[in-house]
Amino acid sequence: MPSSPADTEASPANQSERPTQSEFDRLRDRLATLEAELECKDERIERLERDRDRLAETVDRLADHIDDLEDCTDDLETRTDDLEDCTDDLETRTDDLEDCTDDLETRTDDLEDCTDDLKAETTRLEGVAEAGLNKATANKERVTELQSRELEKGAHLRTETVDEHAVTVANGRLERIEKDDGDAYYRLPEHADPLERGGDVSLAYGDLLPIQQLARMDEEMRRSAANSLPTRLAAQLWQARTDSSVGDDPWARGCKDVDEYVKASDLKHWIRRQEPGISESYAKKLVSRTIDAALDLSKNRLAVRRRTERKNGLEYTERRLVLPADASIPGATSRDEARDSTEPETAGVHG
Repeated sequence: MPSSPADTEASPANQSERPTQSEFDRLRDRLATLEAELECKDERIERLERDRDRLAETVDRLADHIDDLEDCTDDLETRTDDLEDCTDDLETRTDDLEDCTDDLETRTDDLEDCTDDLKAETTRLEGVAEAGLNKATANKERVTELQSRELEKGAHLRTETVDEHAVTVANGRLERIEKDDGDAYYRLPEHADPLERGGDVSLAYGDLLPIQQLARMDEEMRRSAANSLPTRLAAQLWQARTDSSVGDDPWARGCKDVDEYVKASDLKHWIRRQEPGISESYAKKLVSRTIDAALDLSKNRLAVRRRTERKNGLEYTERRLVLPADASIPGATSRDEARDSTEPETAGVHG
């Protein structure tokens, strides 16, 4: 379109107001710079926002950690208070123990002093006891010598006053006897008492049956005199019949021609009570051996008889060790009469 004269006339003025190319380039560069700065600011803002979010998360974690630390602190304070209380208790206990230790040390000192006094007294008493023992030994030797001389002269001495292992007599043999007064005496074999004390001799030890002799011994003497267990059991069985103080008596009263008897079954149980720990089968074997020993030691004054018994509707035959009523047992007659008059229900014969 052709320009008008007015436009033509205004051109120089417009041309003077239009920015130059250099200014335009400068402004474009400025604009580019501002746009670049704006982009940088946007990136920075985004980065700051991200940093802000991270810081917020960190703050939250720190806040949670602070809460945990506060809880832990509270727990530690509580624990510290408990430990302080425990420490106070321990200090109090320590003080008590120290006081107790002081008391024990004082008591120990007193006991040591007492021990020293006791040692001194013990030493003195040992000296006195040794002197007494020496004197007693000398007196026993004198008494033993006098008893030996009196026995050789024919004296009868009570057994409780004589140590038969210490006296020295001819052939080294003493005889134990019983007199009418009920006491036991020692004498030389077949020596009459010149003083005639205690009445007549009722029974001499040498007149007894072997089973009676063993029954009168104590356990130690019986073990040294008889190595066989059945022999010792036979002696104990006889002692149980004749000595009421033994207590465990398997004998039963008989009738007619049997004075007393013991069943084989009862004997087996009795043996197991006398010898704890043995088996039932071995006890059965000991029954036969003990019966054989009793027959031998009694010189067959005892006897074995079989009798038919009935139990639970069944019949069986059982052996019995019996003492016949007409058996000749030294010293048994008078003792049986005494037993019958005093203990009619027990076997208190002393033979």
